[in-house]
Amino acid sequence: MPRRKIIKERVPTPERPAEERIKSFIEVNLGYTFELAVKEAERCLQCPANYAPCIKGCPVHIDIPGFIGKLVEHRDNPDKAVKEALNVIWACNSLPATTGRVCPQEDQCEMNCVMGKVGDKVNIGKLERFVADYAREKGIDEELLSEIIPGIEKKNQKVAIIGAGPAGLTAAGELAKLGYDVTIYEALHEPGGVLMYGIPEFRLPKDIVEKEIEKLRKLGVRILTDHIVGRTLTIEELLQEYDAVFIGSGAGTPRLINAPGINLNGIYTANEFLTRVNLMKAYLFPEYDTPVKVGRRVIVIGAGNTAMDAARSARRFGADVTIAYRRGEEDVSARIEEVEHAKEEGIKFEFFINPVEFIGDDTGKVKAVKFEKMRALDERDKRGKRKIVGTGEYVTLEADTVIIAIGKHPNRLIVNTPGLKVEHGRIVVDENLMTSIPGVFAGGDAIRGEATVILAMGDGRMAAKAIHEYLTKKREEQKA
Repeated sequence: MPRRKIIKERVPTPERPAEERIKSFIEVNLGYTFELAVKEAERCLQCPANYAPCIKGCPVHIDIPGFIGKLVEHRDNPDKAVKEALNVIWACNSLPATTGRVCPQEDQCEMNCVMGKVGDKVNIGKLERFVADYAREKGIDEELLSEIIPGIEKKNQKVAIIGAGPAGLTAAGELAKLGYDVTIYEALHEPGGVLMYGIPEFRLPKDIVEKEIEKLRKLGVRILTDHIVGRTLTIEELLQEYDAVFIGSGAGTPRLINAPGINLNGIYTANEFLTRVNLMKAYLFPEYDTPVKVGRRVIVIGAGNTAMDAARSARRFGADVTIAYRRGEEDVSARIEEVEHAKEEGIKFEFFINPVEFIGDDTGKVKAVKFEKMRALDERDKRGKRKIVGTGEYVTLEADTVIIAIGKHPNRLIVNTPGLKVEHGRIVVDENLMTSIPGVFAGGDAIRGEATVILAMGDGRMAAKAIHEYLTKKREEQKA
């Protein structure tokens, strides 16, 4: 048998040029065609599922060689290839069009790819996105869903989900497939959580999120919007109606900077800015009456994915944008792809500067930010980042708008629930993600602090399994 030829170079996905994309919120990455997807899929070494490091690196444990192999196996029948690949993915992930776009694959599945030892790692994320997009465009996902639904065995037990973000949506989908009566309570007027309000259209088009959520509704999941658990109703009240509760309320309370001038006009948290841009569609003004005026100079403080999203959004409003970060470039936590896109789009980076004062004009509007210059030490903290200290030297940068993107805290209304154990603002759970209240489970940013979409989804899937075991035991006890 001839030895298989190893293809070392990754097949790139086409992208819109920077000079074109900064003028609109149209998606940047154009994705694979079937032909390109197959060409990339052929690079996969097809590691056995019980060994494959990529599966172990995936928080929801998708059979990655399995779904990629379907594309090659049925290369002469695109519809069949995609349908079988999607079936493999759906066993673990109900939102592949989303995760294929925003999951940090380079730090998870792709980081562990064996191909990386001899060449470029397989482009797992873009292949996952291709399968989901092709299936949606051809109606294959609807066909597969229609085959799955009749086989669901309904159970006479109800589960309430708090929050329609990645963790809540995942838990809801898994539980619905197991036959439970599931209702999601969402505080905002649209479900999706950070997928809708936090990630810009050019990275994750909202119509894709809406279609992913619609699949859950077809599985029988009810979604009640404008319901703020902790105010509209309480967890205690939910437990009177439901057999179990899952808290996936996320981390929606932004961190602020304790510095003079923080209350000046023109200073946004990234949360507020991105919610205006995404959920309230400020980028479509005047079609939507929710304008965002950023002026000519914008400073974004922080260097995570949220900071990149805010900076790239501001750039699309025509601003001259600078990202200010108190550490060096090696410690930037945003995805490499997002940093590269930001640089291509003309966004400037200033490293080793830490804000100490926001300076306003006579009308109470921000006009500049004073920073202290920092320097790095050889000593590293528990996250592996070099510790930094102030130098006593200062620099002032002019700004018409400042966006603070330094992280978020979990929902405070939820963590104030009587009997719910909380530490450092995060809900405490056991190894099965059950909280200190029997029958109440939690996952995602509510227990982790600010993390990634896929980690929240991993928690949602794990919690669904734990809830299923909990309710199965409850049914057996009632029969006895």
